[in-house]
Amino acid sequence: MATPGKLVVMGQGYVGLPLALRAVEVGYDVVGFEVDPRRVQELARGASYVEDVGDDRLQAALGSGRYHPTGDAARLADFDVAVITVPTPLRERLPDLSFVEAAADELGRAARPGCTVVLESTTYPGTTEEVVGSRIQERSGLRPGADFHLGYSPERIDPGNPTWTFERTPKVVSGVDARSLAAVEDLYGRLVERTVAVSGPKEAEMCKLLENTFRHVNIALVNELAMFADDLDVDIWEVIRAASTKPFGFLPFTPGPGVGGHCLPIDPSYLSWKVEQTLGTPFRFVELANDVNGHMPDYVVRRVNRVLNRHRRSINGSTIVLVGYAYKRNTGDARESPTVHLADLLLARGARVVAVDPHVDPGFLALHASEVAEDLSGVGEADGVVLLVDHDDIDLGPLDRAPWVLDTRGVLDGDHVERL
Repeated sequence: MATPGKLVVMGQGYVGLPLALRAVEVGYDVVGFEVDPRRVQELARGASYVEDVGDDRLQAALGSGRYHPTGDAARLADFDVAVITVPTPLRERLPDLSFVEAAADELGRAARPGCTVVLESTTYPGTTEEVVGSRIQERSGLRPGADFHLGYSPERIDPGNPTWTFERTPKVVSGVDARSLAAVEDLYGRLVERTVAVSGPKEAEMCKLLENTFRHVNIALVNELAMFADDLDVDIWEVIRAASTKPFGFLPFTPGPGVGGHCLPIDPSYLSWKVEQTLGTPFRFVELANDVNGHMPDYVVRRVNRVLNRHRRSINGSTIVLVGYAYKRNTGDARESPTVHLADLLLARGARVVAVDPHVDPGFLALHASEVAEDLSGVGEADGVVLLVDHDDIDLGPLDRAPWVLDTRGVLDGDHVERL
């Protein structure tokens, strides 16, 4: 392979930062573009705010002289390759591509013939060509495919997963034409162990949405089953374990208090929106999954109320310890976390909520709790506990002293434990 050139990564979050540092490690000169000046300052002093990226790795990249965190758009000039890894949130249930549009505009002003631009941000089919390609062409005069390479490669970062890292996870790649695909494959062929080419950006964009919609729908299925199983006096956890012994035709999913992060609560809605906008037909599976998973915190509140009533207590005036505010175990990412919604529901009903999560910023926890505790040493004084995220570094032993525990993850046993 030829010597790597200048790579721009637009966005230095949980997707962009690992990509940028990996690119430095394989020889690229990397500009990590970030609009948040506080993040730029932290990166420049070698302090990582992404849990999967250690300070030592960031400092090694800075020490190489080939990693340049910045918010200065002038540093984008003369790039060879650019990757867009910015957020794509929902605003009032509608896709918000403003961050993608802003990134494309900046790259359009810096683009030159022969460069390559790749979108990684999750979005609906057509975005790469209709939004990124067209905006770059408007600002540069360069045509996608003819004058610069354009493609899409969906991010597959799984925060907190030590096995399937960025390098080890197969990367789906695409381009608007054969030369673009070759350029995108050249980039990721240097960064990851395996690439998987598809025929075009729309297929790659849909691939990401299928992956997350698959999980979203199946989690909703097992969450609704869990509610019915409880009413029917059936142990759903035992049922799942038994079904998992089938060596074909079954994949185990487990119930929980809802879904969180950027992917499951948001990504399927991008697909649902695109289907309805283009075809005029609702995507019923996604809408049903949104309804079931979105209301799981309300169901947990009902279960908390039921347990308290058995103890001749009410939610109003009770002290409830919530264990785990992140949306998944062993991370500090609380985006769209169902625990946050659950905490707000309990607070609105008069509960005194104690938050426990060593991974999540205490300032954030304080916004959604009456008190923030470092550990579970005080659970004996509470009226009850809800286990929502079983982080490895939380000692669950003190839960033996709790009056009762509602376990939404199926990891505890005991006469005082009730499972979701």
